[in-house]
Amino acid sequence: MSTVDRLSVFKTYKLYVGGKFPRSESGRVYEVTDSKGTWLANAPRSSRKDARDAVVAARKAFGGWSGATAYNRGQVLYRVAEMLEGRRDQFVREVADAEGLSRSKAGAVVDAAIDRWVWYAGWTDKIAQLVGGANPVAGPFLNLSTPEPTGVVAVLAPRDSSFLGLVSVIAPVIATGNTAVVVASERSPLPALSLGEVLATSDLPGGVVNVLSGKAAEIAAPLASHQDVNAIDLTGADAGLAKELEIAAADNLKRVLRPRRADGKDGGRGDGDWLTDPGTARLTAFLETKTVWHPTGALGVSGSSY
Repeated sequence: MSTVDRLSVFKTYKLYVGGKFPRSESGRVYEVTDSKGTWLANAPRSSRKDARDAVVAARKAFGGWSGATAYNRGQVLYRVAEMLEGRRDQFVREVADAEGLSRSKAGAVVDAAIDRWVWYAGWTDKIAQLVGGANPVAGPFLNLSTPEPTGVVAVLAPRDSSFLGLVSVIAPVIATGNTAVVVASERSPLPALSLGEVLATSDLPGGVVNVLSGKAAEIAAPLASHQDVNAIDLTGADAGLAKELEIAAADNLKRVLRPRRADGKDGGRGDGDWLTDPGTARLTAFLETKTVWHPTGALGVSGSSY
């Protein structure tokens, strides 16, 4: 058969939950188009049940992932960068279609996203030294502070940056030992769903990252109020949805990361410029500090912590 007679093999995009690729339990899909309105693919439209399943998977994976050594987590994140490098052309094409960029500009975005995985991989075994340490105490005891992961984090991916922004909000969450339930950009979910395929082949344990696509308001609401979600990143929420989710999250005192304002009045540089140096703010956003007291001169006696 000649290539002229060949039928195209269209890709079936699926969710990524618990290390597997299920369709939405609702059976629903929605059309995804490029910047010119041309149809690209049908993406799964996740339901509340899919969101709950993703939380269960993230909680199940949390113990093993948070208990892994920081060095090991860094190796896994670096492996993600390796796998992305091998599939660079695919992501350049998907980012170009999703964001209406030329291939050269999309290539620069994908390269920056790969580099960002490497950046956060390098921080996994260094962030504890930055935010923890011995504290000066007037008394016959030691006082040590160490950072620990918050737990299961719901992440609303940026709406306007389908890949670099997506990586910039996922990588720091898992670098510090948390697990994530990610709501992909509603308008441009395909790079996020393809990222699930990379994560599945990069030594990352199933359930550490779970990717959902669909209507952000429909998926995020049950995540914000879910009793087993410990924190939520509202980066991809508009002002109205962010307020609604903050109220829902307050019911069980979740840690909330609000979208940064571009005018700098909240102390940030805005969430729109993803090409800038990411700094360490997102690494520390979902860490809790544990303080341990230990008497001096009696190192065999266990200390107390709070």
